[in-house]
Order: sequence, then C-alpha cells, then structure tokens
Amino acid sequence: MHCNGLWNCIMVPLQFGPTSRALIAAILIGVLCATIGAFVVLQELSFIGDALAHASFPGVVIASLLGLNIALGGAVFGIATALGVGWITRRSKVSLDTAIGVLFAGMFALGIFLLSVQEGYNKELFGLLLGDILAVRPADLWTIIGIGGAILLIIAVLYKELVLMTFDPTAAQAQGLPTGPLHYLLLCLMAVTVVISIQSVGIVLVVAMVVTPAATASLAVRRFGAMIVWGSLQGVVAATIGIYVSAYVDGVPTGSSIVLAHTAIFLLVLLFSPRPGALGGLFRRDKG
Repeated sequence: MHCNGLWNCIMVPLQFGPTSRALIAAILIGVLCATIGAFVVLQELSFIGDALAHASFPGVVIASLLGLNIALGGAVFGIATALGVGWITRRSKVSLDTAIGVLFAGMFALGIFLLSVQEGYNKELFGLLLGDILAVRPADLWTIIGIGGAILLIIAVLYKELVLMTFDPTAAQAQGLPTGPLHYLLLCLMAVTVVISIQSVGIVLVVAMVVTPAATASLAVRRFGAMIVWGSLQGVVAATIGIYVSAYVDGVPTGSSIVLAHTAIFLLVLLFSPRPGALGGLFRRDKG
C-alpha cells in the first residue's frame, strides 16, 4: 500500500472496509483487555490468561464441527476452565499454578486432538492460533461491541467491590462481600475477554494484550483507576500502530504488530521509569 503525504497515509487504509473494522475492533479489545488486565496483574493471575486462551481451543473446534458460533464454543470452554480452576484451588490443597497447568495442558491437548481427527485443512481454526483481525466481519464487530460493553458495564457496577477484593480480600470478606462469587465472576469475565480477543492476536499472543498494558501502567502510575486509564490509552495506541504497520508492511501479521507495540511501550516506560510510580505525578489527583 502506497500513499502521498501524512494525512493521505492515515486515511488510505481506512478506505478499505476490513481495515477500518479491524481498527475499531482492535481498539475496543485493547480497552477491554487493559481493564480486565489491571485486576489480573494485581491479583497475580497473569498465567491464567494464557491458560484460558488455550483452554478455549477445544470449544472452538467442537463448535466448528457442529456448525455453531466458534466464539460461543470458546467462551463455554473458557468459562468452564476458569470455574474449574477456582473450584480446584478452593476445594483442595492444589496450588493455583498447578491447577492452571493441569487444565491448561489437558484442554489444549484436547483441542489439538479434535483438530487432528478432522478431515481436511481448516484454515479458520489454524488462523485462530495466530489471529487475523483483518478477517473481522460486521457481525463479529457487533459481537465485540455487545459483549465488551456488557463486561465493562459489569465492572463499572461492581467496581468498588472488585477493587476491595483485589487489594484486601480479608477486609472484603469482613465487610460481608461475597468474595467467592466475585472471584468466580472475575474469572468468567476474564475468560470471555480472552475468547473475544483471540481473533485479534490469536491464542498464542492474547495473554500479552491482557498483561502488558497493566504491567506498563504499574510502572508509571500509583492509583488503580489511573492504571486502567493508562492501560486503555496504551491499548488504543498499540492497536492503531499495529493496524497501520500491517497495512503498510507486506506480510506482517496484525496481531504480532499490536503485541510488539505493547512491548515497545512497556520497555520505554521501564527505561525511563526505573522505579514503580516514577511517572505517577501525572495521575496523582486520581482518586482510584
């Protein structure tokens, strides 16, 4: 793709329907992942994001075999795995990392097995491993808007409860909050977020969309609310960079471009903010 002049270079990719849809979808997913990621990072649940992405794979394969919506199939298996992890850790002496490792490996192996017994090559399913956000259809975009909006609404309604549970679960329990159901709810929201993000960057890279913006924000700001704002803005910037890089550099996958943009921002903040909160003055008036 070629262009003349800065404004022309900005507008040319947007003249193509797939690219403009991909940009909107990537921005929405970036904001959603950053919001969920703030809770994930502070609760040290980063590994579970990767596990949920891989665990959703058999659901995607089964849905494809049955001719059903693959996002729905992935969500069912992702939520089931999230609840399974929570149930195992609360009902046994098995650690969180161990439970995640067991279910993550088992479910992904099931997905590979189911995929291998299919006749012929399923390009769509293999594409989900690395993602192809340029393949987002109008119906997919509306799904992202609807589900993403519902997740953000739930977080907004239960914001204070989720924040208290994140920082001090003992105090939350002492105040009578249902910490168990809230924990399971957060895991389910995380699972659905991961599933609808898979088409953007794929199963392999989706955890970076959840973890990296929050990790960057934790280096730059002190307040939890500012952490969500920072991560969301980073999600918008990285999505935009990734879409335009893939539009102008032939053969570069959009998902990897978005993740590399996130990583570059993280490294820049790490370089210029060697101690946590060194840039926190930008958001010191934020009340959380």
